[in-house]
Amino acid sequence: MKNNIKELRKKQGMRQEDLADAVGVSRQTIVAIENDKYNPTLELAMKIARLFHKHVEEIFFLSK
Repeated sequence: MKNNIKELRKKQGMRQEDLADAVGVSRQTIVAIENDKYNPTLELAMKIARLFHKHVEEIFFLSK
């Protein structure tokens, strides 16, 4: 699964650590998600989407 978290995070002027703290995970988890090495749980995906005021489908999508 692909995502655009890095772009959204940078637009908000957030560091990986800031995002991690806001959604209750480690910075390493955010790094892994941004690098497509880890697919977040539905709960975490929803927390991230809520933080950016987006729908989950606007952030996470299947690669073609």
